[in-house]
Amino acid sequence: MQKLYRDHAIVLRTHPLGEADRIITLLTRRHGKVRAVAKGVRRTGSRFGARLEPFGLIDVQLHTGRNLHTVTQVVTIDTFAQQITADYGRFTAASAMLETTDRLTDEVVDPSQRGFLLLVGAMRTMAAGQFAAPLVLDSFLLRTLALSGWAPELRVCATCGAPGPHHAIDVRAGGLVCTPCRRPGATAVRQAAVEHMIFLLAGDWGNAVTADETVMLEAGRLIADTVTWNLERSVRSMSYVER
Repeated sequence: MQKLYRDHAIVLRTHPLGEADRIITLLTRRHGKVRAVAKGVRRTGSRFGARLEPFGLIDVQLHTGRNLHTVTQVVTIDTFAQQITADYGRFTAASAMLETTDRLTDEVVDPSQRGFLLLVGAMRTMAAGQFAAPLVLDSFLLRTLALSGWAPELRVCATCGAPGPHHAIDVRAGGLVCTPCRRPGATAVRQAAVEHMIFLLAGDWGNAVTADETVMLEAGRLIADTVTWNLERSVRSMSYVER
């Protein structure tokens, strides 16, 4: 990697370093996940402090370091943060998106750029407020799991491949399970909730928004369980999402 480079990025999280600096975790378009130091960013007169807050889509210039890169220039591309932080529901759901992305993404280059483009699209949709925040979150989580190779099987038995419909889901098995393959701990699921998850995974908003509240809640719980199982730990921000 060259010493000085530019890329588009979404700010995933930040935390203080010393008295005036901050470590910024970025999902970049062409360089994967990057951790960088923004020097002096916590001072009142910082040149780009507000541009390095979570949810922001930025054009950033970085200097390569051995362990941490250094932010040298930042230009704001889109201020999703203004619309997202103005609404508690959007803020908590978007925070869960960033935390999940941070947990699932390695510090490796993604040639397809799909993970970055998926997150940008989800942030833009969340900021627009056209759809309920939990729906946008659940759709994003399912698609992110699919990119990671962990999408739940929603059409056939995840164990034996028997065609559905099936009425139980086992996150340990990877999705729906038929009656002979059902193990203790599998969760009963209504077909309406399964179809709702299929719509969310496909981005079929026309059908997804027509589901009733109980179906959305059931699907959301199963999606959260699937994420937790595959990450082997809970996403802290998910507990604050208003459903």
